[in-house]
Amino acid sequence: MRTKQREWLFVAACLLLGFLANVSFLYGKIGISYLIFIAVFYTVLFVRFGFTFEHRRIGLLLIAGIWLLAGSFLFFDSTIFYVLNLFVIPAVVFFHIVLITSPAKLNWGKLSFIRLVTGKLADALLYLTNYLRYIGRIVARSRRRVKNRTLRQILIGILLAVPILVIVVPLLMAADAVFQEQIENLFVFRIDVNFVEIGFRLAFTVIAALFFFCIFQVIGKKTKREIEICETPNKRNWPGIVAATILLILNVVYMLFIAVQFQYFFHEGLLDGFTYADYARRGFFELILVTLINWTILLVFMKRVKEEGGKQKRILQTLYSALIVASGILLISAWQRLTLYETAYGFTIDRLLAHYFMAFLLVIFAYTLIRVWLENLPILHFYLICAFLFYAMLNAVNLEETIVENNMERYKATGKIDIHYFYTLGAEGVKGLVQLYEQEPEIPELKSLLINKKIQFENGEYESWQAFNFARNEAKELLEELEL
Repeated sequence: MRTKQREWLFVAACLLLGFLANVSFLYGKIGISYLIFIAVFYTVLFVRFGFTFEHRRIGLLLIAGIWLLAGSFLFFDSTIFYVLNLFVIPAVVFFHIVLITSPAKLNWGKLSFIRLVTGKLADALLYLTNYLRYIGRIVARSRRRVKNRTLRQILIGILLAVPILVIVVPLLMAADAVFQEQIENLFVFRIDVNFVEIGFRLAFTVIAALFFFCIFQVIGKKTKREIEICETPNKRNWPGIVAATILLILNVVYMLFIAVQFQYFFHEGLLDGFTYADYARRGFFELILVTLINWTILLVFMKRVKEEGGKQKRILQTLYSALIVASGILLISAWQRLTLYETAYGFTIDRLLAHYFMAFLLVIFAYTLIRVWLENLPILHFYLICAFLFYAMLNAVNLEETIVENNMERYKATGKIDIHYFYTLGAEGVKGLVQLYEQEPEIPELKSLLINKKIQFENGEYESWQAFNFARNEAKELLEELEL
């Protein structure tokens, strides 16, 4: 009896999560509502499974990052991370709950763990399909028990009553003014209700509740996937000589490339015949080359190449190191060229993200260089943790505030600024425009941009409690205090 009550409470909790998802995410701009949803979701998770979880250290790190990402909806107003986090947070949450409910001996640093995560999602969808079929069979059996004759008679009665009501109700309305007013008010209410929206929200709530129910049902259940990950050894069967040949050829090409264009890479100004855009594009393509080719080759070879003898091992380690050094030189070159481009054309989200991404790659390559010579160090663990921390850090540093400050400094030095780019940013862009207006209100189009922003805030897009955000609230107050 107690078990059945607990299961019904769990179903009610899933319905609550579905309703909360509807309220949190489908009422305009998202703000504090994301934090509230995450808090309730993990409360249901802990109540359902208790606190007996595995992989606690990485689990705590992930949940701290999840809270940080969800908190960005409350404290910051980033245009790019607002969209990204709508997809990143659910993915990280699902990864986290699968991880902490998996066996302790499972190595989550293997690529096969991703197959486990996607497999759990497939299991949840399969569970949902089977559950709906089960409900369908119950409904079908209950229909057979009800006498069709009685149901048909009720429907006939309703159909016959409708034309009678069409005649009677208008007569009653003509006979009593109060009754007429009540019917008219009821009719107006019915017209004003958006039944499509209500149906959509109800369907979303039910589907979300069923999805959460199925997710909680499948996680924690051991399947063949967990056993395969735990027992499958890392196979090294690629010939070392073939790998060494490929690495040698690549290193020679990179060294020639760097030697021929060394002056182009590290020249302090522009060479004849080149523009700033040429430099930026070349640096970008070098970065893509480093990311997609060198990093991939290093990962695959270090995991799959079989080293035959100590001499071949040292040769491969040397070639790995040379490839990493060449990649680092290209990254430094790209960094310098992008800095030169920013000095000429200003700072944007894309350019600042490129800087941070190059710094991330430098850290990755530095660790990989250490890993080449110290083979006992885990590599995929570090990559995953570093990538997650890097993304969380980008959310925490408030990139748009940095962009506004850098562009304001550039404006003081050069007198050049793109106010229309500020307008595309979030709350920090509004603050920058207000600051600029207080200093120089005569800048063309600046006043009209601020008026448009003020109208957006007054239209109520950010008025709901779900949309509450400290940065947007501060920007709104600055606009209200500004005399336009």
